[in-house]
Amino acid sequence: MSVTIDKTAAPNTVAPEEAPPKRRPALGPVFEKYALVLALVAVVVFFSVLRPEVYPTANNLQNILGSQAVLLILALGLIVPLTAGEFDLSAVSTMSLAAMTIAVLNVQHGWSLLPAILVAILAAVFVGLVNALLVVRLQIDSFIATLGSGTVVLGVVQWISDSTSVTGIDSGLVDATIGTRVFGVSLQFYYALALVLVAAVVFQYTPIGRRLLFVGRGAQVARLSGLHVDRIRGGALVTSAFVAALAGIVYAGMLSGADPSSGQSFMLPAFAAAFLGATAIVPGRFNAFGTLVAVYFLVAGVVGLQMLGVASFVQQLFYGGALVIAVALSGAVRRRTASRGKR
Repeated sequence: MSVTIDKTAAPNTVAPEEAPPKRRPALGPVFEKYALVLALVAVVVFFSVLRPEVYPTANNLQNILGSQAVLLILALGLIVPLTAGEFDLSAVSTMSLAAMTIAVLNVQHGWSLLPAILVAILAAVFVGLVNALLVVRLQIDSFIATLGSGTVVLGVVQWISDSTSVTGIDSGLVDATIGTRVFGVSLQFYYALALVLVAAVVFQYTPIGRRLLFVGRGAQVARLSGLHVDRIRGGALVTSAFVAALAGIVYAGMLSGADPSSGQSFMLPAFAAAFLGATAIVPGRFNAFGTLVAVYFLVAGVVGLQMLGVASFVQQLFYGGALVIAVALSGAVRRRTASRGKR
């Protein structure tokens, strides 16, 4: 029996599937990351058009950059406990304590700057340790605990200063903060910028940054995963106090002394910057570069309003409104980021 093979028959081939159309990169996440940067540019352009003779000048830019180092440093300190899910409402009072300690020891008791600064840092760290004890060991909510400790610290500041301003601090500290300029901007700006870079590296590339984030997103899950949750929470509060001390050192140099109550004006803008920064650059996370952009967005708006001659109370309205909006936006961004991660 013979079998005939038809060599002309078409081979049994499978037609290649059409390649799926190339998907364009989504612009939504990119816009989300840089929306605050665009808003900052819009604010600058807006006020530059309204006040072209004073707002878009090199002198105004240098003043804006150089004058907000204290606010930026303070906000950077706040994002450490916030990342871990804790509040530190005592940070501003701790900053005032550090500044007043330096001023009192240097001006009234004749101490040299270095030991006065060391004592100020130790005093601030002690406040952080007390906060950690209250929150971690005594299980008091951080909002309540740090609000109470901050009030006590403010009372201590009033006590050691006799409720009066102390001026005439050593010129070395003044020169190291506002007295020396690089490219027209005072040195304190560069200190704050260096801290931004350090914080960005820690949050993004180190185990401690990831642990802070893990604890903040779920302390119980983090504990079950083997992390020392209490140690991380306590360390975050101590770190916040230490950074507040750095802000206090710069603040003392900026004022050439210290004032027992002026530091409280930093509370609203610092928290507004921290929460607003969580909507930018790394949306859904408290992050250093987002905080940097947020600080100068807020300040650019306030300076512009001042140049338009609005009443002084508008500044508080602006900061208060910004804080409410920032908290709402950061919460929405975190929820959206979490929902994307589940897909």
